[in-house]
Amino acid sequence: MEISAPAVPTFEDLLESFRQKLEDELRAWLAVKRAKATRVVPASGELTGVLSDYVFRGGKRLRPALLYYSYRSCGGTTDETVLPLAMAVELLHTYLLAHDDIMDRAEVRRGEPAVHLVFSDLHDSREWAGDSGHFGQSVAILLGDLAQAYSMELFVSTPADENWPELRQAFCSMVQEVIVGQYLEMTAGYREDLGEEELLRVLRMKSGRYSVEWPMHLGAILAGATAGIREGLCRYGSMMGEAFQLQDDLLGMFGDPERVGKPVGADLAEGKFTVLIHHALRQAPPAGRELLGAALGNPDLTPEEVSSAQQVIRETGAEEKVVQMIDERMGAAQAVLASLELEPEGKRFFEGLVEYLRGREA
Repeated sequence: MEISAPAVPTFEDLLESFRQKLEDELRAWLAVKRAKATRVVPASGELTGVLSDYVFRGGKRLRPALLYYSYRSCGGTTDETVLPLAMAVELLHTYLLAHDDIMDRAEVRRGEPAVHLVFSDLHDSREWAGDSGHFGQSVAILLGDLAQAYSMELFVSTPADENWPELRQAFCSMVQEVIVGQYLEMTAGYREDLGEEELLRVLRMKSGRYSVEWPMHLGAILAGATAGIREGLCRYGSMMGEAFQLQDDLLGMFGDPERVGKPVGADLAEGKFTVLIHHALRQAPPAGRELLGAALGNPDLTPEEVSSAQQVIRETGAEEKVVQMIDERMGAAQAVLASLELEPEGKRFFEGLVEYLRGREA
């Protein structure tokens, strides 16, 4: 009887395997933190409980997965070494999401009420005095702060040995950069001097580097990769990070709300001045520019107004332009990856990530 060779794990297999591993570790770690907190002050269980529920609402765990497979691709073999850092990156993301939803006035996150609405509803249900909306926002800020504190605790517990100074500098730079990037994104719509290159710089700082390049860089540092491998992985990560964010902008405007987890046109209503909007405004006739200008940052957009804005964007060719930009970056990322000598498991994951992005709908 012929014995077939074992199946080679696909990208989806590798992502799911890691996701399960990460969530098992993170669930156990958060349970210990909650138990300790409630022993001291029982009422704190409300905050830590919502935080835990929020973390496990869903999410693909791509950022920690990129860190993990970067570590593996560079020869790292010990889960006990890399998982604390992967969990730190995931909880850092939790902190940013909770605060982002307040700044964006978003009501939905991963198909469920945003954290500030959870606590606003709690305030209402208990008939407490005062402004329930302000209470909800205030507690959501605290929840984000607690997630950041947990992230830092996990980070400093990472056994990095001789790589610790460089790892510390990289992690701190990532955190600082994404905060500055958030400010630049918030002010982008008010600045008349922004061209495509400046918008791409904002995109890199706000999300591209934080979502892909920095996690990969951290994994490579932790594994003790050579300077050449680190540089190559960062180039790949830079291209993929930009492609991901550009695709996020498309999904925010044209995606299926059930898959994306927020209403179509939410980014437009929040006033996000994206590369997509930039190109649409440049190419639209005066009436189209006026329509988009009125829609951008209008929290009371009707479905009909969103549909009209979508039509203007499509008619200008801005959608096709952004799709082309995504394809160019994915092609560049593939070329860089092909030139790198990496361990097979990690390289397979990064190759699969490109194909995943091509068919991504959420």
